[in-house]
Amino acid sequence: MPCADGLANPYNPGMNAPSHRAGHVAVLGRPNVGKSTLINALVGAKVSIVSARPQTTRHRMLGIASVPGGQLLLVDTPGIHGGKGKSTATAMHRMMNRAARGALEGVDAALLVVRAGQWTEEDTLAFDALREAKIPVLLVVNQVDRFADKSALLPYLEEVSRDRDFASVHPVSALKRKGLEALVNAVLPLLPEQPPLYAEDEITDKSSRFLAGELVREQLMRQLGAELPYATTVEIEAFEESTIKRKGVPPQPMFRIGAVIWVERDGQKAIVIGKGGTRLREIGTKARQQMERMFDAKVHLETWVRVREGWSDDEAALKAFGYSE
Repeated sequence: MPCADGLANPYNPGMNAPSHRAGHVAVLGRPNVGKSTLINALVGAKVSIVSARPQTTRHRMLGIASVPGGQLLLVDTPGIHGGKGKSTATAMHRMMNRAARGALEGVDAALLVVRAGQWTEEDTLAFDALREAKIPVLLVVNQVDRFADKSALLPYLEEVSRDRDFASVHPVSALKRKGLEALVNAVLPLLPEQPPLYAEDEITDKSSRFLAGELVREQLMRQLGAELPYATTVEIEAFEESTIKRKGVPPQPMFRIGAVIWVERDGQKAIVIGKGGTRLREIGTKARQQMERMFDAKVHLETWVRVREGWSDDEAALKAFGYSE
């Protein structure tokens, strides 16, 4: 299970130690408001992939943030989306909505993330889901760094808070890590008093194998999001760990990873591969570099592109590729 390098848990259990709180906190909101960026900032390490494309997050992820006096188990979810039409009617999109709503079961509190200056119908959908769950909800107004004059946000904050029973409201910039300390201090009292639920150096409940697939998919979303926003997924076919031993230097961990990129049509396969294979090589190179940083190891990555027609609207295919609610 991936661990954070250099992250120390300030909680020191002893006879006179202060109370420690730990619990699950759902992070909900419409697509592309910065939920994953917020979780990565709170955890202090990358556990959720990020791109400018909506609905980059497809799986329920757990980010583990060990902070002074507590441990926040942050549940990253696919963005709740509404609307009608082909783009929101596939089995994958229905599964993502169910996964987002299902993440509210058993949590102690929730963060509703919105974009500063905006409130849409999908924000209302997310708020209504949280209200039905009957848990404390903190409103996180993200991307406030876009406003040079912060006082211009006051009418907006007053409007979105009216008739909505938020435990507290927090203007933040997840990208610049501004306003996060106050947010953590507001969440902790809402969590149960109990010891840490994970080791102090753990940052997610997902395996390295799973994260490798996500890092490949992140590059697909970043490089091909405009052309193939939702038509690709990644399956890790091979994941082998070994050790590089060289005379005179410490042993170095080594991962050999084989990743299959699935698309729905032959034309999409050509787009992913690119002219002379240039696009696929670029995707592989950048994904490998991310893996080496995340795993602190040497990585040998091989990628292939295969076609499975209509996989995104096929419940059996989604389960085979590891999607769940």
